[in-house]
Amino acid sequence: MEKPKLLFATGNAHKMIEIREILGTEVYEILSMKEAGLDLDIVEDGDSFEANALIKARAVQRATGHAAMADDSGLEVDYLDGAPGIYSARFLGEDTSYTVKNQYLIDQLAEAKPEERTARFVCAIALVTADGTEYVVRETVEGEIAHRPAGANGFGYDPIFYLPEYQKTTAELSPEEKNALSHRGKALRKMRQIIEENKLLCGDTAVEKEGCL
Repeated sequence: MEKPKLLFATGNAHKMIEIREILGTEVYEILSMKEAGLDLDIVEDGDSFEANALIKARAVQRATGHAAMADDSGLEVDYLDGAPGIYSARFLGEDTSYTVKNQYLIDQLAEAKPEERTARFVCAIALVTADGTEYVVRETVEGEIAHRPAGANGFGYDPIFYLPEYQKTTAELSPEEKNALSHRGKALRKMRQIIEENKLLCGDTAVEKEGCL
């Protein structure tokens, strides 16, 4: 029997690996927009991570009729008054490489004191079920901006996001370590808990006593 589909509003292959590892694929076939053949021009004009996640999930759900999930995530640097924040992906221009973005942030903190280098990764995840019911969760992970990039396991701002308790950037963590503590990993697990507790997304293949995802 064909698995029900859960569409995730992203074209980012790195994110999809993380999403499938945490949500699992036993019950639902989790597809990116690209994998589902969906080409939507979604304008993310919300004023918060939560608003943008909902905008994306709503657009995909309305276009397909399938349950849709979306995340909006980014980096908040306290020394820069929370920038780049919701503009993290478009910071310095959508086509600007993260090598350039990361070095720019390091340069901006050149005069910052050690205690002023605090930052956090934020992730909001929205779920819109097939009947239009909406759920949103938000999680963060606290850290600092490193003095230089390090690590090759992550993507985006991972090479400059330093975790003092691990003495590593998130790009130096193993995938298992990152999934256990990352903002997206925490938010995905919280959303999975909501799905299971409320028996959402229950397709024909779901075993109800075990939840649905």
